[in-house]
Amino acid sequence: MKVLVPVKRVVDANVKVRVKADGSGVELANVKMSINPFDEIAVEEAVRLKEHGVAAEVVVVSIGPAGAEEALRTALAIGADRGVLLQHDGEIEPLAVAKALKQIAVEEAAELVILGKQAIDYDCDQTGQMLAGLLDWPQATFASKVVIEGERAVVTREVDAGHQTLSLRLPAIVTADLRLNDPRYASLPNIMKAKKKPIDKRPLASLGVDVAPRLEILKMAEPPHRKAGAKVASVEDLVNSLRHAGVL
Repeated sequence: MKVLVPVKRVVDANVKVRVKADGSGVELANVKMSINPFDEIAVEEAVRLKEHGVAAEVVVVSIGPAGAEEALRTALAIGADRGVLLQHDGEIEPLAVAKALKQIAVEEAAELVILGKQAIDYDCDQTGQMLAGLLDWPQATFASKVVIEGERAVVTREVDAGHQTLSLRLPAIVTADLRLNDPRYASLPNIMKAKKKPIDKRPLASLGVDVAPRLEILKMAEPPHRKAGAKVASVEDLVNSLRHAGVL
């Protein structure tokens, strides 16, 4: 079985995000970038399936500028076999990403696509669902456990009421939640090996996908600063303060 894992290059999770002075977007100049954490979890799960003898090959794919190769190399160091970089400068919306991934999934004859449930930059949480719709494949989102049983994938997913277990006929789409696994740290030997693993680079335009934006960002701003708290001397003062604030 071949597993396809889309990965995205985002601002590192430990970096404080700053909005551009003109409010047109997020400041990316001289900012540390890394693989999207949820996608890293998806890569780890795919590699584990390979280690358990379930998957024969793990292919990672990314869409973005030349710098996106860094995210692919990280995935290759974790244990993926090869990468595909669809080169594109500028923003790209989830629908266009899903259309491109559909073509790659068909081209690679993938039987399972595992991707992060969302990217931490825009938190859209749409690409996996759109891809499932375009391919007409069954899907399981927010997965916390994935088990392959023959020609089916048994996925435990997190829902508001607890956990739900689904049995999907392969090929299928699975989106990874935070508790699916703990990604391994790539060892230095594996990082060196990843530099020699193949990455197929081609322009996104070669797929003939319509990437024209359908949304326009009017303004982006940082959230308002939280007001400082206040200490109260007694429970009575606390109740009075809550009443004054309209909470009670």
